[in-house]
Amino acid sequence: MAPILLNCLGNERKEYLEETFHVNNPNLDGMEEDILYHFSLGTKTHNLPEMFGDIKFVCVGGSAKRMKAFAQFIHTELNLPGSNDEPKDICEATDRYCMYKVGPVLSMSHGMGVPSISIMLHELIKLLHHAHCRDVVLFRLGTSGGVGLAPGTVVVSEKALDYNFLPQFEQVVLGKVIMRSTELDAGVSRELLQCSKELPNLPAVIGNTMCTNDFYEGQGRLDGALCSFSHAEKLEYLQRAYEAGVRNIEMESTVFAAMCRVCGLKAAVVCVTLLNRFDGDQITSPEDVLVEYQQRPQVLVAHYIKKRLALIALTPP
Repeated sequence: MAPILLNCLGNERKEYLEETFHVNNPNLDGMEEDILYHFSLGTKTHNLPEMFGDIKFVCVGGSAKRMKAFAQFIHTELNLPGSNDEPKDICEATDRYCMYKVGPVLSMSHGMGVPSISIMLHELIKLLHHAHCRDVVLFRLGTSGGVGLAPGTVVVSEKALDYNFLPQFEQVVLGKVIMRSTELDAGVSRELLQCSKELPNLPAVIGNTMCTNDFYEGQGRLDGALCSFSHAEKLEYLQRAYEAGVRNIEMESTVFAAMCRVCGLKAAVVCVTLLNRFDGDQITSPEDVLVEYQQRPQVLVAHYIKKRLALIALTPP
């Protein structure tokens, strides 16, 4: 195991706690070179500490276009020098993911679903390890279906739940099932909720997020190519989810929470709801409304980052 000690940001009064961020793979120490294939980066071909050693915040989302827009947005919000018109995609040599470095912030796409984000997380966590990063907080920014919430509500996840409403991620390794906890950092979640109260037109709640394997049948949609259940059965399942504390549904949170937790990384899932699934399955809001909704997680996390960097005043405890 290769440990990295970091002094993680604590509460609003900046109390510092020593924690350990580590990659759980002793094989890495004996490798002459580690090729991060899907990023088109490597420990011999790139000076990773020089390129990424000052990273403090990593923001990931499914859409490459959206994460490029976030890179441009956070550049402006942090008042960094230079133009943000066309940020450089560090992963431009590959078409799998995009990656933009904006000061201490890394903005990346992860594709859609658990398999895609899992590959990205393995290589991202190794990248942070090789770059000797400290005090890093990870955020997943995304969209979701709401469960009993109005469209446009931002859900800061307390736990990521599986289809049985359990806070666990099932990983199959060499034919054996390994269960990993999916609890997220409570301190970061509370700070994000406080940040939402300091921003106009940004309704937010803390709740559980259910992660599914697909967009249609796994989420109880009636409008897919296949459907083997009734409208009443769908509503009964959503009601059970609501009673289990589920407030939104997406497709990446369990593996994100599990991998960050195993490696000792502070992490948060921040997703906006595009519809209330009790009311229907299809997203019908006008395009301009959806664009504004999708910006809400970005605005919230940008506010958090600015507070952590002391660019705006901290709220008194």
